[in-house]
Amino acid sequence: MNPTSQSRRTKELRIKDYDYIWHPFTQMSKWFQEDAPIIDRARGIYLFDTDGKKYIDGVSSLWTNVHGHRRKEIDSAIRTQLEKVAHTTFLGLSNVPAVLLAQELIEIAPAGLSKVFYSDNGSTAVEVALKMAFQYHRQDEPFSRRTKFLHFTSSYHGDTIGSVSVGGIDTFRSIYKPLLFETVAAPYPYCYRCVFGKDRETCSLYCVSEVEKIIDENAREIAAVVIEPLVQGAAGMITAPPGHLSLIRKLCDRYGLFLICDEVATGFGRTGKMFACEHEGVTPDFLCLAKGLTGGYLPLAATLTSTKVFDGFLGSAESKRTFFHGHTYTGNPVGCAAALANLKLFKKEKTLARLQPKIKYVAAELEKFKSLRHVGDVRQCGFMCAMELVEDKQTKKPFAVAQKVGHKVILEARRRGVILRPLADVIVIMPPLVISQKELSTLLNVTFESIRAVTEQ
Repeated sequence: MNPTSQSRRTKELRIKDYDYIWHPFTQMSKWFQEDAPIIDRARGIYLFDTDGKKYIDGVSSLWTNVHGHRRKEIDSAIRTQLEKVAHTTFLGLSNVPAVLLAQELIEIAPAGLSKVFYSDNGSTAVEVALKMAFQYHRQDEPFSRRTKFLHFTSSYHGDTIGSVSVGGIDTFRSIYKPLLFETVAAPYPYCYRCVFGKDRETCSLYCVSEVEKIIDENAREIAAVVIEPLVQGAAGMITAPPGHLSLIRKLCDRYGLFLICDEVATGFGRTGKMFACEHEGVTPDFLCLAKGLTGGYLPLAATLTSTKVFDGFLGSAESKRTFFHGHTYTGNPVGCAAALANLKLFKKEKTLARLQPKIKYVAAELEKFKSLRHVGDVRQCGFMCAMELVEDKQTKKPFAVAQKVGHKVILEARRRGVILRPLADVIVIMPPLVISQKELSTLLNVTFESIRAVTEQ
């Protein structure tokens, strides 16, 4: 295709996009001014738009892609499954890939998890855990007061009503407050800019003591604690201090509460281990998975839980202990086939072992970002990285929202051949795990120069 016809095609597609599409998390009145790339194909860590321009996929297509685009092993697994069956209901039936995937997930999950419930995405994986925890308590004690969930400030667990209810970011929940159920909020150790005016170590200890106090006061009403282990993603890649997760697990054990770990973002190698919980030897009562489950190919989610929880739903038909929840595409065979191929690649290529030197390389390279006058903090947990942009580095004063500094940075990076996605004025880097050190160097250098170009004009 020659350049002229490429441009004509892009123009036609862009007009149709403007005419018919409503994009997520996007102020559509401004969308028309951006001339955003229309992705046509991909290969490895690269995306190609309809004009043939090549971009590094610096955020793994919203934190989903693991082994790169167009991996022949996953492509082949999908084609093979399509030659058998694309979809059958999971209500009253089962299918081969779903059975085999459940076994694989339990084998790699933290010890103590034994059952898999499939759904479609991260929000629904969390929603399933919330409903299971709630129903378990109601069945265990019919007049139980355990109807609330404890969640953390700045947390994000998805966009369905249940998951928004246990979210802590006002941007995503304020307008919907009349629809949300009542929860118990607890402080998260946001040590970089402590809202309590304390230093990092004191902030962490203070937050844990506050959580304990809140749980002690509300234990009889709390069904479960919901947490993003190690890293709060949508809040701006806020990293928890070491030991925080294990302390929360101990508090749950002490007060008889379920622990729900939302590993939609942190699962499948993002923190350097298969699951973030492994860093502190924690087994949650519910483990919520999505995003990287299929290697970034297809929508599929899973909520893993224990035999204790599962057994609490067993009984006669008239007992009504059945978990009345499901999705049309639950356990979709094609999605499960992609997930099996994804997990096989982890083993075959020793992905986690090969990731460790790259994590160290990124850590060393991130140091130079601290020299930029408008980078107030640099955060990293494994392959999850973020640079927080501020107007004043000394006071940590943020830029005015109207300036859209983070957005301007990612537009500059796009012009330089890198796709990034900001969380307000936090620039996130989370590439596919297979990215090479040379490609990492390019990604980090473009991000550095883009931040400098925008903030130091």
